[in-house]
Amino acid sequence: MNRLKIAVVGVGHLGKEHARILSHLPDVELVAVVDSNYDQAALIAERCHCTPYDSYEPLLGNVDAVSIVTPTVHHHEVARSFLESGVPVLVEKPITVTLAQADDLIRIAQAKNVPLQVGHIERFNPAFEALLGRPIVPKLIESERHGPFTGRSTDIGVTLDLMIHDLDLILSLVKSEVRDIEALGSSVFGGHEDIAHARLVFENGCVANVTASRVSPRPKRKLRVWASEGYAGIDFVTKRLTLVQPSDELRKYGLSALQLDPARREKLKAEVFGKHMQSIDLDCNRTSNGDQLTNELKHFVQCVRTGKRPRVTGEDGRAALALADRIIQALQRHTWTGTPEGPKGPKQLPPATGKLFDPNLERDYLDNREAA
Repeated sequence: MNRLKIAVVGVGHLGKEHARILSHLPDVELVAVVDSNYDQAALIAERCHCTPYDSYEPLLGNVDAVSIVTPTVHHHEVARSFLESGVPVLVEKPITVTLAQADDLIRIAQAKNVPLQVGHIERFNPAFEALLGRPIVPKLIESERHGPFTGRSTDIGVTLDLMIHDLDLILSLVKSEVRDIEALGSSVFGGHEDIAHARLVFENGCVANVTASRVSPRPKRKLRVWASEGYAGIDFVTKRLTLVQPSDELRKYGLSALQLDPARREKLKAEVFGKHMQSIDLDCNRTSNGDQLTNELKHFVQCVRTGKRPRVTGEDGRAALALADRIIQALQRHTWTGTPEGPKGPKQLPPATGKLFDPNLERDYLDNREAA
């Protein structure tokens, strides 16, 4: 089998991991890495035994595929150039800055008949993969994606940086149009929103509450789904899937605790989980054949070789971007006092009424408690 000649454009924090993984795949020859910072490109090229460039133009027509991990503002230009050369593209999320740019990439990929895959990596999380194979029709979804401030992706807000992961996952589960959106968010560092919450109401009656923050002290990435079939909870950090469902007896006959005497009601408390509500906690690390970035890149390589449709298509990336754009617009419209003339949007919060605590007093309290 001929090895695919692949390049990585953009080898910063995430791009260097793309290069590392691709350089170790047996059916891939990583031929080049590109970065506007040539010293960074040279450093990664030395590690991965390939050629460094500070411009992608020399690679057009000279590679079999490309992975694009540049800042979002450059996604359209770089991806368009390679697609027009008939080169399959994996572009990191979000697919582009604007919907018009996304439409342009989709059109070119279709005209050239080459794969266009978008890097929504959580689709390859084994816990999410384990959920997809089960019969569940979501009616209520809650997602939380929190992380510490990293200083990266400051060209976009938390909606496009973090929340868009969950928007893609939710759209892949619900498969319905979003009818209404309410959203609010806050800019902590003076630029784009750093904390955001959105409530989505779908045409099929499903409701999703989505929260994202990039100023949290600890990472937290969870998705919870309630449905007629039961409950599913995913922890994306630990890659665990929790499933809860009513027993066959409970589905058939139901149960009314109001009709039970105190003794039988007490007994029911001990029997709810196990007898009436069945639950299982799956460690999906055990069934995973590698980390999700490796699996995402392997999938891309397979799509390039076979021409098969990527798991996350350009259309999927566009749908997530379109929903994120609607949420950002709703963030800008939100009025913090409920009146049109009041402060509005992530940058215009009402003035604080005071401090929640005095750091010096709290520090003294903690010191005294530890001494005791």
